[in-house]
Amino acid sequence: MEFWITQAFNGISYGALLFLLAGGLSLIFGMMRIVNMTHGSYYLLGGYVGLTVIGRTKSFPLAILLGALAIAVIGIGEWNAFLKRLSGQELGQVLTTMGFALIFQDLALITWGGDPYTIPVPAMLSGAYTIGQLYFPVYRFFIVAVAGAVAVILWLVLERTRVGAMMRATVDDPEMARGVGINVYRISMIVFALGAFLAAVAGVVAGGFVGVYPGADFEILPYAFVVVIVGGMGSLKGALIGSLLVGLLDNFGKALFPELSYFTLFAPMAAILAVWPTGLYGRT
Repeated sequence: MEFWITQAFNGISYGALLFLLAGGLSLIFGMMRIVNMTHGSYYLLGGYVGLTVIGRTKSFPLAILLGALAIAVIGIGEWNAFLKRLSGQELGQVLTTMGFALIFQDLALITWGGDPYTIPVPAMLSGAYTIGQLYFPVYRFFIVAVAGAVAVILWLVLERTRVGAMMRATVDDPEMARGVGINVYRISMIVFALGAFLAAVAGVVAGGFVGVYPGADFEILPYAFVVVIVGGMGSLKGALIGSLLVGLLDNFGKALFPELSYFTLFAPMAAILAVWPTGLYGRT
């Protein structure tokens, strides 16, 4: 029983981390239909910037904030310079963002080197809760709490604010949105920056969990796309459910069938898409 409880907790906490990453990708890929292959790079660079900030300030909250803001600025620059001209051109988006992903990977290697790092976390987030034979790291609870807070904030923004209404209108019918006075360009830029911001938050949080190292961008990016596709493009609820599902499948798959870990993840994805081609909560 201890095995199942521990693995379920680990899967949920990993799913929470995936939601931080996939929540931003759901905005960019699901809502805006931009195939952004640099999303993993935002995750990696956010972790590295957070590592630098905490090394100089010793402040973990400041590392999360400054790391996320710095990557949001990079996202805005990439959107303004390139991606806003590639709307509806999926191949151009893939090639452009893949090129940037490789550039960012090399720049990170030059700047921070090839050694893996772990971002130091505050003492209050260290240690673990022990219940009988069960061991629950405090930091994993922190990841779940951050993901929950982000989910609530995103839902409130998208569903209960004027900006959220403008975002939905821009996604559903850009021409009509322009007709009623919505600045589609500015809203699109905000959505893209928010997606980059969330990816960087995930990178800093993950830095104290799985570390920051070269190749982490391309390692975690497929998981984020799986979450968005399974949950349904453009659905915040789908991203949340998909993240938990992928986190549990990946964790139990690696624990029970390590030699078939990718099969235990992608086979259920294929089965879900065979029944629901647009994902569990996909937008048609």
